[in-house]
Amino acid sequence: MPLIWLLLSAPATCAVPDTTAQRLAACTSCHGSGNADGAAANPGTGERRYYPRIAGKPAGYLFNQLVNFREGRRQYPLMTWMVDHLSDDYLREIATYFSGQHLPAPVLPRASLPAAELERGRQLVTAGDPALRIPACIACHGERLTGALPAIPGLVGLPRDYINAQLGAWRNGSRRAHAPDCMAAIASRLSLSDVAAVSGWLASEPLPGDPAPSATPARPLPLACGSAPEGRP
Repeated sequence: MPLIWLLLSAPATCAVPDTTAQRLAACTSCHGSGNADGAAANPGTGERRYYPRIAGKPAGYLFNQLVNFREGRRQYPLMTWMVDHLSDDYLREIATYFSGQHLPAPVLPRASLPAAELERGRQLVTAGDPALRIPACIACHGERLTGALPAIPGLVGLPRDYINAQLGAWRNGSRRAHAPDCMAAIASRLSLSDVAAVSGWLASEPLPGDPAPSATPARPLPLACGSAPEGRP
């Protein structure tokens, strides 16, 4: 049957539900939502290595990142194009929607790094390196590494290549946040081998049974951080 006949004989209107989930289909096509792991639309391809898990992240964190893309503090043309014309209120709606999703994530295979490198990653994540003035990741992101409300993200359930890319972006200045930019300061003190060790260890840590972020971050934070100021409740 000719395609033109099919097009002409199709119904003039198609009912599309006006729901948040429908309107955010463009987001879930990359970041996932209805699929099993909530991490990427194409889990069988290499694309999933670069798309972060956003389900269950604190709404404050997701809102900050959407604003950062809109205002140029984060660089990814597709994200900038999608949010450039959106208001703060709508960005908050998007952030709130995804923060309420708590989907299971797969346990990724332990990175094929030498044991000493993985141990270095574990040390940096759980204890930091006082000599380099690098605080432990758990000091801000929580003992379970699931983040804290209102704006500190979890680190488990993220692909290794994504973590590598973000630490690299902070090191070279292509990713920024509200001043004082604590992650830029920390990333600048990490060597490339330390970045690989941290990302390799984090990416293969399983989500805990309850992946929800903590109600509040530990206080005081080890560094002043514009995205999670001490005065914020």
